[in-house]
Amino acid sequence: MSTAQVRIISDLHYGDRVSAVTEFGQLAPLLADTQTLILNGDTTDTRPGPDPDFKTRVLSELAAFIRQTPTEITLLTGNHDPDISSNHLQELADGQVLVTHGDVLFDNIVPWGRDAVLASELVNQARHETEIDSDPLERLMQAHRLAAAAIPQRHQSERNGLRYFTSFLTDTIWPPTRVFHILNSWRTFPARAEALVSTHRASARFLICGHTHWPGIWRRRDGLIVINTGSYCPPCGRLVVDLDEDQLKVRRIAKRRGDFMPGAIVAQFALTRSNSPPIQVP
Repeated sequence: MSTAQVRIISDLHYGDRVSAVTEFGQLAPLLADTQTLILNGDTTDTRPGPDPDFKTRVLSELAAFIRQTPTEITLLTGNHDPDISSNHLQELADGQVLVTHGDVLFDNIVPWGRDAVLASELVNQARHETEIDSDPLERLMQAHRLAAAAIPQRHQSERNGLRYFTSFLTDTIWPPTRVFHILNSWRTFPARAEALVSTHRASARFLICGHTHWPGIWRRRDGLIVINTGSYCPPCGRLVVDLDEDQLKVRRIAKRRGDFMPGAIVAQFALTRSNSPPIQVP
């Protein structure tokens, strides 16, 4: 069993019909020998929706899961769960590692979604209204959370299968031009991540996000390592990031008998300021 002082995953989308996580107990192998598990946004959907009981139910199940595990669980907000926590980002390893959900990279939060225009308007409005005595990144994050909270659920809490998939297609990939926006968000994600870090956290060496559901690792020209941990919704897969005292490891996530567990290492990096190159594992 692998060990980690901090383990990071994202985009469980618990409660969504297509999520591979149908009960939190499936995550138990990811908690073993782990001091802290960070759930980096979109753990579930807490926005207002057509089923008033949905939010109550999923949050109750999440709270029970947190109570029952000895592992410390840190919840970071995402655009689907903007009020699940007051923590919008986490800085680890003396500032070398910045963790945030990733929707802040896009002015319209979900450029591929039905609500992209509304989201852009809400973000612009929130940026003018947000007054926080903190650094600009915190203010930016708070503006995105206020905007996200004002965007209602659509298909996320739908229980009827036919209505769910009809709504999913309408919300996400129809009309066909939305496919272009999905592909473009994947294409521009690393550059947007680099711009965010260079503007707000120039000393960070790693940015860990989710949001776009496209897992991967990108090394930028300035040395920044951008990691996207993917999603527990199909079809693109998922990664987990482990931190210990002196290393950051990226692993695949394996699924065995319905449970999720850390799999093969795909890359690992030294958490130091040395000029030695990162260790890459094929």
